[in-house]
Amino acid sequence: MALNARLDHRNPLVFDTHELGRRPGALQRLTREIDAPKDFGLAGVIGVPEGAPVELGLRLESVMEGVLVTGTARARAKGECVRCLEPLEQQLEAEFQEMFSYPDADDRGRVKAEPADDAEDDEETLFIEDGLFDLEPVLRDAVVLALPMQPVCQDDCPGLCSECGARLADEPGHHHDAVDIRWAALQGLAGSLEPGEKDEISGADAQAGTDEKQEK
Repeated sequence: MALNARLDHRNPLVFDTHELGRRPGALQRLTREIDAPKDFGLAGVIGVPEGAPVELGLRLESVMEGVLVTGTARARAKGECVRCLEPLEQQLEAEFQEMFSYPDADDRGRVKAEPADDAEDDEETLFIEDGLFDLEPVLRDAVVLALPMQPVCQDDCPGLCSECGARLADEPGHHHDAVDIRWAALQGLAGSLEPGEKDEISGADAQAGTDEKQEK
């Protein structure tokens, strides 16, 4: 990532590395609780609601070329079961590790004589700016990777009935009697007839069946 506009130290996801003093081997451990930013997860599937608490535990280690950041984020994610469409919640724990480089050091930690000409490498590099780094892009990527692509309310969720949409977990014995479409019209006709008329039709059907056998 190329150098951004000046970072704001008041942003809860911006961290200060001045205490490390660019001393290789120096360590700093931090804990912080932040409010989840907007669109923090998989859009339309599952994510951490905006403003929900996110607990961060970080380990900052100074190395020759920059600061190696290792951390864990914990929060409650909310979404919708992909099988039965019921709301769900689950505990999220995302781990991450990222190098934030000094803009004036090469990959061996030496001071650069001139800026690098490889723009593509700069786009993939996260930089420390005035002793500050922005954790948000790293955290977003880690959260997306930690979330399920197809969340379910329970592993064996049976989903919804394909015919009527009923939630099968609420009705374990739910089923529909299979009806041959060739007889559906006759069943409707039978339901509209009086008992005597039904007997006459049944008798006629039986006689027709007997005549057919005799012809064969």
